[in-house]
Amino acid sequence: MSHDGLTHFDGAGQAHMVDVGGKSETERRARAAGTIRMQPATLALIKAGDAEKGDVLGIARIAAIQAAKRASELIPLCHPLPLTRVAAEFVIDEATGCVNCEVTAQTVGRTGVEMEALTAVSVALLTIYDMCKAVDRGMVMGEIRLLEKMGGKSGHWRAASADF
Repeated sequence: MSHDGLTHFDGAGQAHMVDVGGKSETERRARAAGTIRMQPATLALIKAGDAEKGDVLGIARIAAIQAAKRASELIPLCHPLPLTRVAAEFVIDEATGCVNCEVTAQTVGRTGVEMEALTAVSVALLTIYDMCKAVDRGMVMGEIRLLEKMGGKSGHWRAASADF
């Protein structure tokens, strides 16, 4: 039973982990994205691979994968999932001074992988911040959002905006 449509609350309003035991195992996939905006000089360091701590986007990619695998340890009511794939892609946009991150997470299971994809994007952006903060403490992370989810009872969902 949900409380006002929120599935993580029972009929009495108490928080609980959603019972997914009766659901069928299906292939599930989620895509999430986010952005980190920075000074042009910081973006140039990332693009050139000259950051003091090394390959910023390579390390952020590994951080995203690690974060997706640990989402259930960070989000209290999130189910642990056996991920079958996590892919993180980065696009440097010099016109806006941003690095855009997109993560795809996949599993075969009883619940979706939206939280894994969103966690992965968040940690990838935090990793970029951590690696570049010595030269740019004013970086701004944002626009973290779900782009698409597929699989399960609720089917296919895609964000309304076509310009992610």
